[in-house]
Amino acid sequence: MLRIARRFISITERSSVKLPFIPLVSENGIPDAIGNTPLLRLPKLSQELKRNIYAKAEFMNPGGSIKDRAALFIIKDAEEKGLIKPGGTIVEGTAGNTGIGLAHVCRSRGYNCVIYMPNTQSKAKIETLKLLGCEVHPVPVKPFDDPMNYNHQAKRHADSLENAVWTNQFDNTANRQAHIETTGPEIWTQLDGNVDAFTCSTGTGGTFAGVTRYLKEISDGKTKSFLADPPGSVLYSYIKSNGKEIVRGGSSFTEGIGQGRVTDNLAGDIELIDDAIQIPDEESIVMLYRLLDEEGLYLGATGALNVVAATKVAKLLPEGSNVVTILADSAHKYSDRIFSKQWLESKGFYLVLPDHLKKYAVLD
Repeated sequence: MLRIARRFISITERSSVKLPFIPLVSENGIPDAIGNTPLLRLPKLSQELKRNIYAKAEFMNPGGSIKDRAALFIIKDAEEKGLIKPGGTIVEGTAGNTGIGLAHVCRSRGYNCVIYMPNTQSKAKIETLKLLGCEVHPVPVKPFDDPMNYNHQAKRHADSLENAVWTNQFDNTANRQAHIETTGPEIWTQLDGNVDAFTCSTGTGGTFAGVTRYLKEISDGKTKSFLADPPGSVLYSYIKSNGKEIVRGGSSFTEGIGQGRVTDNLAGDIELIDDAIQIPDEESIVMLYRLLDEEGLYLGATGALNVVAATKVAKLLPEGSNVVTILADSAHKYSDRIFSKQWLESKGFYLVLPDHLKKYAVLD
């Protein structure tokens, strides 16, 4: 239960409390503290573009990412369906953030948590999951149609246990529902319904599809929706060709986004998408550094890619328009890579950074 605490508070001249504000109190610990994140206008970019870029600060969730929302809804859905009982085990295949969200909710509800993930993900994600008490299985990267894909391994693990459930974040539409019921309404309310466009990348598709569905319905189709895609994902080609082509190939330094297929979370809302934008890695890494330097935001690559997409969408709209995107998580889990001069040089990114931003590449 999330409640609004008393708004009429005794204040003296020396009090540091400044009203009006809405003091939110979670009576149920972490689960009820998930969501209700700030919407940040990015002043420098907005002034430059003469359009307003708003970004949902999802790194402010208790587990540090937007995936906390899906994790909570997925577990609640399993409980409501009687798929999991007290003391049971939650098993998931994840690039990391959903696993971290699940681990927090599992700890608060008394479940065990087992995570399978690609062994290419950041060391910090693996360590965080272990610190949260998870059993972690980093496995070699395999395509979805390979039985050794991390998702299939997670399902087999769950099937081998009593009182266990594979939460199946990619095709479990409780993921999408989390954003229909929380993220979308929050955005709409925060801007008093003045949402001209929404854009973000997709991993499972839950965030993009859920927010798109809500905004399209409440705006009677007026809010435009643009899918943002990194290199190596098939969704850009799929949407651009109206479902006739799936172009494979390429890769990206981003983690947890891009897809080799259309997931169940995304499939039902494909017709709502106005267009797709593909964002080169070079533009994402420059934006990541710009956001730190100009906006004071310490973000992961997904958030940077999403902001690049928002700037491109903004240029398609009239001056003064409001474009919303998602800051999926912070840079904490990726800092040993993205702020390493050696890593940047190995990827060919160091040379694309403007000279005044190279000062942030301080790690060996």
